[in-house]
Amino acid sequence: MSQPEQNPDRKFTYQDYLTWSEEEQWELINGIPYNMTPAPSTQHQKIVTVLIAQFYNALKDSPCQVFAAPFDVRLPEQQGKSSDDIFTVVQPDLAIICDRNKLDNRGCVGSPDLIIEVTSPSSLRKDIKDKFYLYEKAGVNQYWIIYPEQKTVVVFALDKKEGRFGRPDIYCETDILRTETDKSIHIDLSEVFQEY
Repeated sequence: MSQPEQNPDRKFTYQDYLTWSEEEQWELINGIPYNMTPAPSTQHQKIVTVLIAQFYNALKDSPCQVFAAPFDVRLPEQQGKSSDDIFTVVQPDLAIICDRNKLDNRGCVGSPDLIIEVTSPSSLRKDIKDKFYLYEKAGVNQYWIIYPEQKTVVVFALDKKEGRFGRPDIYCETDILRTETDKSIHIDLSEVFQEY
């Protein structure tokens, strides 16, 4: 397995992405590769683990499923495109997918219903700017950005008429975050942000 060549004029595809080293985590955003190393912090991993447990329990009797990185989410510009025509592959910290037709052995093709990113100093700009616009354009129904140090979750919901994320709702460590997927889910943020 190789890694992407340094070429600012080249737009990489999902087919290229499949040839890169599996020892490193990569994302591909609009044809530009991003190396996701170093590994996440203990605090980051704890937050993701608690959220997986809460979502898994809430979604047991639902068609929706929760997935954690590494999990390829391919966002084609048009449905039905081949690997050579997909220029965006992201590894969100968590993704909830309710349409099982979007799932295959390599991950998800198309927009998840909910994406959660847990920020770190190295990913902050990408999470709050690049991925915000990417997920909005792809039609992700909800995008949560979690700030571990501030014990805060910022939730953006897609206004389907406008095709844009609306004004965010902001939650802190003492709140119960209620969200709708296939069914109503209550996430206890006191557990999510409990010290490890």
